[in-house]
Amino acid sequence: MPWELREHAGRHYAVLFHYALPDDAWTVELSEAVPVSATGAENPNAAVTHLPGAAFLVALVPVEDPNLQPTLRVYSPDERVVPYEVMRWFMEQVADQIERCRIAFEQGEPEAVE
Repeated sequence: MPWELREHAGRHYAVLFHYALPDDAWTVELSEAVPVSATGAENPNAAVTHLPGAAFLVALVPVEDPNLQPTLRVYSPDERVVPYEVMRWFMEQVADQIERCRIAFEQGEPEAVE
């Protein structure tokens, strides 16, 4: 599952991409990234300093039917503040995933979208 990291005002955020089979949709998840274990035993790539945490905002991008609209789900028991620049970055990632899915559907290859 690929992910991208971004730092903003001293906090790290992650956008994670994966396919959700029950929803027949790609998901784009926003989370606050967590530091990698200091031991490094679980991390052979020392360049990776943070990993995605628990998602608090998830976009579902349908791939089987282009007429279905992407949706957002919010997962947070507590009030959460998301900086505007982080939300904008997340929504750009969602828009890119929507475009990839629609192009793949038009080409008859919805499963090829990554």
